[in-house]
Amino acid sequence: MGQPRHAQKEWWRSAVVYQVYVRSFADGDGDGTGDLAGVRARLPYLAGLGVDALWFTPWYLSPMKDGGYDVADYRAIDPAFGTLAEAEKLIAEARERGIRTLVDIVPNHVSDQHPWFRAALAAGPGSPERELFHFRPGRGRNGELPPNDWPSQFAGSTEPVWTRLPDGDWYLHLFTPEQPDLNWAHPAVRREHEDILRFWFERGVAGVRIDSAALLAKDPDLPDLAADPEPHPFLDRDELHDIYRAWRRVADEYDGVFVGEVWLPDAERFARYLRPDELHTAFNFSFLSCPWDAGRLRAAVDTTLAEHAPVDAPATWVLCNHDVTRTVTRYGREDTGFDFAAKALGIPTDPALGTRRARAAALLSLALPGTVYLYQGEELGLPEAEIPADRIQDPMYFRSQGSDPGRDGCRVPLPWVAGMPYAGFGSQQEPWLPQPVDWPSYAVDRQQRDPHSVLSLYREAIALRPLFGDGPLTWLPASDGVLAFARAGGVLCVVNLAPTPAELPAPARLLLSSGPLDEAGRLPQDTAAWLRA
Repeated sequence: MGQPRHAQKEWWRSAVVYQVYVRSFADGDGDGTGDLAGVRARLPYLAGLGVDALWFTPWYLSPMKDGGYDVADYRAIDPAFGTLAEAEKLIAEARERGIRTLVDIVPNHVSDQHPWFRAALAAGPGSPERELFHFRPGRGRNGELPPNDWPSQFAGSTEPVWTRLPDGDWYLHLFTPEQPDLNWAHPAVRREHEDILRFWFERGVAGVRIDSAALLAKDPDLPDLAADPEPHPFLDRDELHDIYRAWRRVADEYDGVFVGEVWLPDAERFARYLRPDELHTAFNFSFLSCPWDAGRLRAAVDTTLAEHAPVDAPATWVLCNHDVTRTVTRYGREDTGFDFAAKALGIPTDPALGTRRARAAALLSLALPGTVYLYQGEELGLPEAEIPADRIQDPMYFRSQGSDPGRDGCRVPLPWVAGMPYAGFGSQQEPWLPQPVDWPSYAVDRQQRDPHSVLSLYREAIALRPLFGDGPLTWLPASDGVLAFARAGGVLCVVNLAPTPAELPAPARLLLSSGPLDEAGRLPQDTAAWLRA
């Protein structure tokens, strides 16, 4: 069996983790939907890229009302993707190539097709089955008003988070009506999820990504949302930490690792999730949403490292994921930050500028201490695709009445072979989301032959990344608009965001740059370089 590059027990502290959105990665059976057979066939590509682990977004049995984040059965693979036996083969085959597997758990809610919820609907008001969820009578004279005023967790949505049943009860769903929230105060809910963790650890997964990790616990009274709630009735409640301490005990039985999706502005409260007996890591969204600005990027790095230092947890760095406008498009716009509330169609972008900045950002993120998450297609420099309105599938679009374009634009199936139908994603049937006409120009086979492609840059950078070591970061003196830092391994990273070329530190040997230096050996604007001091 192959040994991962980070073979030490705490491999996750400095790993490169590749996010696989199965539906759009590779189509093995030609039906237009990505599947586990497609991933298995592309394992040589992933091994060649040099990643340490794969994180799979939900591959479970699901009606797909929210891209698989509405789970009907955590112990079954959705037939569109394959079978449980195939998942077990994929986990084992990846590990033979030195690549670990992380699965996605969605603990806040289940699908309305989950056996528990179907039983709750059948059992009626006041039944034990309904105690596993949040069923309540309505307000108003005849119970015609929702039990409280909580807002939807879908950006831009004005739809209520309560749905009324014909029997008069209302049930809570912070996301779509097809995603009823579980009652985490119920011991059966906790037991079930600990069993689910064991189920997947027993099948060889190395870790778990926890969706919406700060939303599980609710105030039992389900009060209205005050202007400045303290504590919040459903976000970041203290009861969560007991849940994750219990989860950690399960993970420790298997040397398993957690990464939490934790969107919190309070650094001290964020760090609580990363205490030694809770989650190992959590996603760093301040860096992901940061504009392409030297001062703000440095502040995001400093803040992130400071948040993690008190609990000795490694930081995570991510430029994009399955919910976020792709980096090339975002960095080519006038506003280079990311905000769910500000997403819109038709914002002008400069693809060449965005690509140059995305290449530099790749070297910046891979040089930072901690774990890097790479979303599929970022290593190809894919832009955001505009999806025709009649092909959009994301519920975020429909629940916002079209004001939010949704997330399908970053979920378009990958291009593998330029000369094949559908750019080699699958040759028999049109993909579930349409590919732009220029998609073949980004295809893997073309980029593999081009030493200057985005793919070649990522491969070389990931191969060189161990040179930075696992030590801290030290900022170096630099002119305005330039980020420069050294790592304990004696390797330097310089990123120039200023309009004028930047002098590189001397004496130093150039290891890699995101673009060519100028004729005087200086670093042009929107370019990054790695150097050996």
